Amino acid sequence: MAKILLIEDDLTYSKIISKFLEKNGYEVISSAKVADGLSYYEKHQVDLIITDYRLPDGTGMEVLDKVLYDHPELPVILITNYSDIRTAVKSMKMGAFEYITKPIHPDELLLTVQQALKNEKSPRPAQQASKSLPKGDKLSELDYQIGKSKEALQIEEHIGLVAPTDLSIIVLGESGTGKEYISKRIHQKSKRANGPFVAVDCGALSKDLAGSELFGHVKGAFTGAIDHKTGHFENANGGTIFLDEIGNLSYEIQIKLLRAIQERKIRKIGANKDISVDVRIITATNEDLQDLAKQGLFREDLFHRLNEFSIRAQPLRERLEDLMFFSKLFMEKSNINLDRNVEGFSSEVEKIFREYHWPGNLRELRNIIRRAVLLTGDGLIQTKVIPSELLDFEPFQPIDINSAKDLKSSFEDQEKALIIKTLEEMRFNKSKTAKVLNMDRKTLYNKLEKYGLD
Repeated sequence: MAKILLIEDDLTYSKIISKFLEKNGYEVISSAKVADGLSYYEKHQVDLIITDYRLPDGTGMEVLDKVLYDHPELPVILITNYSDIRTAVKSMKMGAFEYITKPIHPDELLLTVQQALKNEKSPRPAQQASKSLPKGDKLSELDYQIGKSKEALQIEEHIGLVAPTDLSIIVLGESGTGKEYISKRIHQKSKRANGPFVAVDCGALSKDLAGSELFGHVKGAFTGAIDHKTGHFENANGGTIFLDEIGNLSYEIQIKLLRAIQERKIRKIGANKDISVDVRIITATNEDLQDLAKQGLFREDLFHRLNEFSIRAQPLRERLEDLMFFSKLFMEKSNINLDRNVEGFSSEVEKIFREYHWPGNLRELRNIIRRAVLLTGDGLIQTKVIPSELLDFEPFQPIDINSAKDLKSSFEDQEKALIIKTLEEMRFNKSKTAKVLNMDRKTLYNKLEKYGLD
């Protein structure tokens, strides 16, 4: 009998989930706090951890971080409210098996638990390496589609141009836009296609262990270094290393990375000899590295070495031509995986999809459609199986000047709506929001206070 550790502070929710899983043949241990849950995890063996994101003494991300460090093969499922969608996407990048949103549907929960336990021994996303692009497999083909919009076709064109070269590349874009996929495509179309592809999420690397993870260490180099460790750069020798969220690396690690690029050599922590490496570097970020460099937060010389060529992955809301294309692909894949026979989407659902802003991009779209397919079974997906957050979402609408009665209040309403929309699109980064709105940060802060948005 598989043992599941459930960390959920809502006692009603916890009891419902526990009884449901126990009814389906699982042993469930419940905890209401991060500390209590981790205490049990450290003393007992469990097969799966399900944790809420918001907990009284911390977050589910702390649980995930601890598990990834100790037992990266142990699957973790994150429960979130829909307002935490960006965090959920980040958790997947770090190595969470999956996330599910409240309110939880029992069939969706059971399916996710079954898949997590079935794939318990599979490599976690944050540790995957040497992955090749599968060919000739129907499910794989669904995963590796570029899209039909002019933006997507331009990306494919740029990939074809830069892949045969050895230029360093920065892939720009929001979380969930497919930056790692673009990087894999570059690798597979390059002269290094037969070599390893090593993906590293720099956001998941702790400050203290980043050097060891990237470059390796020798036995006894520091407390806890009980054996020799091969770093990601050495593992990627002859192939490509993909450094996601590169802006999270410390200044010290940036210096070592610059040396690795310039001299094609690395040195393990605690070693006295260099190791030659032949690695192509592709990086990804959702931050403005050039701006960070100007602020002294990122080495300018490193930025220029990494930015020999750049590709921007557009957010889903800016390429609506691809929206239904991917929706149908995800529906087809879900039909196969869930043994369903869904035929398409109602006109109401398509309208909702087109008006929604998709902060989690393709990852969010995939999860919503998978859930909808599970609940629909056959026929068309209807609004009743769509999360309420999409139904309640009100797209930004320009004010009708014919109905406006007061010029000042109308302008303020318009300004407030524009600020909110831009904040959401910039993932609530106020510096970027101010830049997009063409105002200084002080002015933006004053307006946030004025409209009660601070």
